[in-house]
Amino acid sequence: MNRDGSQNNAPTTLYHLNPQKIKEIAHIMTKRNKIIYWISTIWLASGMLSTGTLQLFKMKAEGAVAPPGVYGIAHLGYPIYFLTILGVWKILGVVAVLIPKFPLLKEWAYAGFFFAMSGALFSHIAVGDPVNEIFASVLLLILTVVSWYFRPADRKIISVNQYSHGQEFGPPKTATEKHGNHGAVGA
Repeated sequence: MNRDGSQNNAPTTLYHLNPQKIKEIAHIMTKRNKIIYWISTIWLASGMLSTGTLQLFKMKAEGAVAPPGVYGIAHLGYPIYFLTILGVWKILGVVAVLIPKFPLLKEWAYAGFFFAMSGALFSHIAVGDPVNEIFASVLLLILTVVSWYFRPADRKIISVNQYSHGQEFGPPKTATEKHGNHGAVGA
């Protein structure tokens, strides 16, 4: 309804909403993002912890489509000791992602998960494995990206100053302001 009493059929945009309505929408989106974060993170942690444990102890995964154990790693052409390294990294990565604080450590854990799962994906493709054997790697890779993207602000690295990338604090300076006026030769 417009101020003069006539109907307005135009779609509502954020510009037309009052501040209280905008806060409600932001709260709903924040709550939705937290739910997405925790669901994807719990699934990611479960997958990484279970495969990491199997790899660390070189156990057999009965009924697994793409076994993460000795047979799986040998099939991909990697040495068996690589299982121990992957297992330890995955378990430590799960701990880093789940504990509060330590945002830089979390970034490293997410990067490690991304590299491990994208490496597994491409390794399976390189040896010609069927899609059903690649699925676990793709799922864990997607969960890694979703968990990383939706993580709450207190689990992110926050830049202290947006201008502090290799220069003094404050707004960016022009070349003349940084280095003096070198164009005035002989002046």
